[in-house]
Amino acid sequence: MTARNLNSDQFALLEFKDLLADPQNVLANNWTASTSVCRWIGVSCGIIHERVIALNLTSMNLRGTIPPYLGNLSFLLSLDLSRNNFYGLLPKELGQLHRLKILQLSFNSLNGEIPSWLGNLHRVQRLQMTNNTFTGRIPQTLVNMFNLEILNLRFNQLSGQVPSSIFKISSLKIINLFSNSLSGSLPNDMCQHFPKLEELYLSRNELSGNIPSSIGKCNNLQILALSSNQFMGIIPKSIGNLTRLKELYLGVNNLEGQIPEEIGNLLSLEMLNVQAIKGLTGPIPSSIFNISSLQAIHLSSTSLSDSLPNDMCQHLPQLEWLSMNSNELSGNIPSSIGKCNNLRILSLSINKFTGIIPRSIGNLTQLEELYLALNNLEDSL
Repeated sequence: MTARNLNSDQFALLEFKDLLADPQNVLANNWTASTSVCRWIGVSCGIIHERVIALNLTSMNLRGTIPPYLGNLSFLLSLDLSRNNFYGLLPKELGQLHRLKILQLSFNSLNGEIPSWLGNLHRVQRLQMTNNTFTGRIPQTLVNMFNLEILNLRFNQLSGQVPSSIFKISSLKIINLFSNSLSGSLPNDMCQHFPKLEELYLSRNELSGNIPSSIGKCNNLQILALSSNQFMGIIPKSIGNLTRLKELYLGVNNLEGQIPEEIGNLLSLEMLNVQAIKGLTGPIPSSIFNISSLQAIHLSSTSLSDSLPNDMCQHLPQLEWLSMNSNELSGNIPSSIGKCNNLRILSLSINKFTGIIPRSIGNLTQLEELYLALNNLEDSL
């Protein structure tokens, strides 16, 4: 029985090979009937049942459509065909792989809509299909993938709303929908069912509406990327509850009002990007300059005003990039700027700074780029 079942796996893989272009002859020279399928390159077999449990053919320059015969590998746990030249639609036979836990098809030329039958793969933990040309809507049926931990569909051509069902998959740790054409608003209760969510990438879409205040309930978030959309309204104060956050991207939106003081609660923050938001007004919260973990602050091209605190670099030992150009900042450039010892880029141009250029800038021995143009500064350098 074991031999017969393994032979069926071998037959499925030989049929798969025969339908592909293999310019480097990787499979042609290795996948032969005279050798056990468990010794073929890219193939792994289980110890107990001696069936094919993993197929890893990443970066082999294979070309063609994904043949339906892979759906006969009934013991398959992991399928990785990423970084090849596969094109066309996903065969519905892949929906028969009920043991599958990992499905990785990124960096190909696959197209058509993301099939609804993916929802039949209840055990899948990682679904990665980035850098393809998938179109249409994300199917609601993905809610049935209740073990899903990573959903990565970035760099496709997906449209329509983000399905509300996705926000009910409580096992999710990473959602990456970066650079699609998704539209509509985010649900108000989007973080009610995300106790494990660590990374949320929604940048470079066409999302609109307010940033939900419930975002503060995604307690384990480490990366929040909402930039380059059409979000409006204020930055919710509840973002200050995301105390594990390391990277925050809100730039290039239609937000307005002030940066909430509560952002100063993000004591693990390394990257703050709130640039290119003309509706952003008021002073820069002094609490931001107390986040000692910050490595980059991008606050350029807004309507932020007022002066910088005199002690702004007392608590920023790791800061490498400070970009505040094209605002309405005024007053002196603080002499404490010289204590940001790791600064590589300092951009304060196109503001209303007055007074002299502080000598302490000479202490920034790591500095590679310095922009101070178009201010009201006086005296010599």
